Amino acid sequence: MIRLEKRPTPSRVWIVATPIVAVILTMIAGGIMFAVLGQDPVEAIRIIFLDPLFDDRFAAFSRPQILVKAGPLILIAIGLSLGFRAGIWNIGAEGQYIIGAICGAGFGLALYPSENLLILPGMVIAGALGGWAWAMIPAILRTRFRTNEILVSLLLVYVAEAILASAATGFLRNPDGHGFPGSRNLSQHPGTENPELIAGTGMHWGVVAAFVAVIFAYVLFNRHLLGYQIKLAGQAPRAARFAGVNPTRLIVVCLGASGALAGMAGLFEAAGPAGQISIDFNVGYGFTAIIVAFLGRLHPVGILLAGLLMALTYIGGELAQLMLGLPASAIQAFQGMLLFFLLALDVLSNYRIRLKRAEVTS
Repeated sequence: MIRLEKRPTPSRVWIVATPIVAVILTMIAGGIMFAVLGQDPVEAIRIIFLDPLFDDRFAAFSRPQILVKAGPLILIAIGLSLGFRAGIWNIGAEGQYIIGAICGAGFGLALYPSENLLILPGMVIAGALGGWAWAMIPAILRTRFRTNEILVSLLLVYVAEAILASAATGFLRNPDGHGFPGSRNLSQHPGTENPELIAGTGMHWGVVAAFVAVIFAYVLFNRHLLGYQIKLAGQAPRAARFAGVNPTRLIVVCLGASGALAGMAGLFEAAGPAGQISIDFNVGYGFTAIIVAFLGRLHPVGILLAGLLMALTYIGGELAQLMLGLPASAIQAFQGMLLFFLLALDVLSNYRIRLKRAEVTS
């Protein structure tokens, strides 16, 4: 008989080993899934993890794309980690990402065709405010009416998607687009573009913001009183209250910061790689960032590495679809396995497995 026994203190070994073991198990389970689909599992795993980096045919294109994909994932995941550490569960970053993109793009399009250099900074601020305002809805409902921020923030994603469809086909639609849905192309206008800063690297202002957010979060968690309060509230809520931590303030700060970062990520994507507001603008970065946050153990450096790894699976997954004809749903399932194994193995940080003989009754 197998039972779980609670550890006196969390296992440091398992805390460090969990992400590594989860990646290995994901490769094994994913390989089995690819074999069932009729593909060589070793070749599929090689294409996903190695070819984007080392294959001469793809590396020149794939390497810059890793930064392009990792930028929004890291930025959103850093924001989510603030709340997750404090026990505040913002599952609606996808909605804040969408609203941030709409607000930032709307600001830039309102000033079109001006090429003033201050427009892009204004768009970034508008995007951050849009994401912040969207995150304030579950924050206010939680602090005023004790609603569940998980449900509220998740349901707001669907509202944001409806607003996105309305923006692409209505109030932000390109007047010169001959009736096709979608806004003007922001990335092709000097005033609103989020350009590649170093040619051939994929580095744009969104990637820079992600790196700055990692540094900021590291300092916050290790050197600032707010970071200590966030950690204390997540690990020992009663002790946090006795220590004078204001839970209402903490909820507003954590949800607001995560919403602002998600909104900024949305704007950088709309003005850069995506180029415009379209009906299918959102590709699930807000949800994938949850995996990135947990894979990185809610640590800024861990999130940076996890974001790069997840971006690699995005690029490698697209290559696998192209080279092997794997369905997109199989790649999504492969990425989902990572979160499954991560959460499953995380139990071992706080519990140890014990084998107990079943008692024989006469």
